Amino acid sequence: MDQISASLQSLWPLFTAVAGVTISLVASAHVILYKRDSRAAVAWVGLIWLAPLLGVILYVMLGINRVRRRVIGRRGHESSHYVAPDRHSCSTEQLEVLLPRDRGYLVEMARLGGTLTQLPLLSGNRIEPLFNGDQAYPAMLEAIENAQRTVTLLIYIFDNDAVGRRFLEAFTRAVERGVDVRVLIDAVGVRYTDPPITVGLRKRGVRVELFMSGLLTWRTPYLNLRNHRKIMVVDGEVGFTGGMNIRAAHALQTVPSHPTMDVQFRVTGPVVAQLQATFVEDWQFTTGELLEGRQWFPPQHPEAGNVAARVIPDGPDQHMDKMAMAFQGALAAARHSVRIMTPYFLPERALISALNICALRGVTVDIVLPQDNNLKMIEWASMAQMWQVLEWGCRVWMSAPPFEHSKLVVVDGALSLIGSSNWDPRSLRLNFELGVECYDPELAARIEAHIERRIADAHRLTKAEVDARSLPVKLRDGLVRLAAPYL
Repeated sequence: MDQISASLQSLWPLFTAVAGVTISLVASAHVILYKRDSRAAVAWVGLIWLAPLLGVILYVMLGINRVRRRVIGRRGHESSHYVAPDRHSCSTEQLEVLLPRDRGYLVEMARLGGTLTQLPLLSGNRIEPLFNGDQAYPAMLEAIENAQRTVTLLIYIFDNDAVGRRFLEAFTRAVERGVDVRVLIDAVGVRYTDPPITVGLRKRGVRVELFMSGLLTWRTPYLNLRNHRKIMVVDGEVGFTGGMNIRAAHALQTVPSHPTMDVQFRVTGPVVAQLQATFVEDWQFTTGELLEGRQWFPPQHPEAGNVAARVIPDGPDQHMDKMAMAFQGALAAARHSVRIMTPYFLPERALISALNICALRGVTVDIVLPQDNNLKMIEWASMAQMWQVLEWGCRVWMSAPPFEHSKLVVVDGALSLIGSSNWDPRSLRLNFELGVECYDPELAARIEAHIERRIADAHRLTKAEVDARSLPVKLRDGLVRLAAPYL
């Protein structure tokens, strides 16, 4: 017996080595087969072999997109939840009539959007920008108070603070009136305050669930993937979307310690059904419950305004890369001006090329970023690659505080892309996001006016300033940029 035990002990290093090599080979094969980006594949394979056990563990936790597999058979398509009335479907020919005569070429973007999303462009919408929590929260709370049948909310951060508790009370009153309420909060975003708002919501009888909850890897399919969408729909008729979370920082009139500017949008008209359908997809994915019928999708959507609009769902499932391609399509369609406002600017090579080509064609490209970012590592990584857009003529503006969290794109004063997507790899590859493609000169003018106000108080960044950073700062920024996909 002692001899057998001694033999096993002597062979144990061999077994360990063989097992380690086998696991590394399997992980490397998975990387080669499933990673789209060759640079990411090289990085993962290198990590797996340089740090065999740690590399494999990190790849299993952070590198495998199990969500894509998990959604097979569980996620459908937004169009399966409602039927868009023919009178609201806006063909490219109809859109060309709606657009200013000298902006008719933007129908090329509409063609791209239709093919990309397989969702119809819908006319007859009204989309109203609401600036900061001072305008957005009262409008959202009023809509909840007036709800008669249903309220759905999908949010990334729902803080348990003064603002969050106002929404808690409004949802409580809605439930007491017999309104069906569904609240879906990201499992990471809900932890920004302790105790989380879910405790109070559940005590009040509000149906609330967490997106991607659980600590174990088999219950959290992708630790790095979050639901960053912001959607609220009341009675299937009034919607809210944009980049704003529910937290006191957005209510500037209350003078919060970390004021955060943002733009939310109130939406009425037929495109609200597409917002609701996106919520339903995420709710069914999380809970298995399918929300259907007239109470969630009213059959009639009266004309509310002049905006032709379409929702662009984006995420690491069947919708992967759709917002990135939408941004590239908008840049390709531009002939005169592009205005971009985003808090986090770390575009990958394809988007950098699209921005530069746009500028080289003579299009004025303005990129508005916060001067003092709330996430310093993103600010450093962004600065490391800023020269790539400055050298070809893009104009970069660093807006003065308060911190600007808005995510806005306006092309040629007629096309607007609004929603939750930032210009960074996490947002465009890892998160569930939502954009809205809008065609209307009046809406574009209101968004551009906001961007112009921010530019008026901004500092224009030059390539000389970027180049003048000290060597230690450049090294710091460059090192942080290597982690850009996970910032």
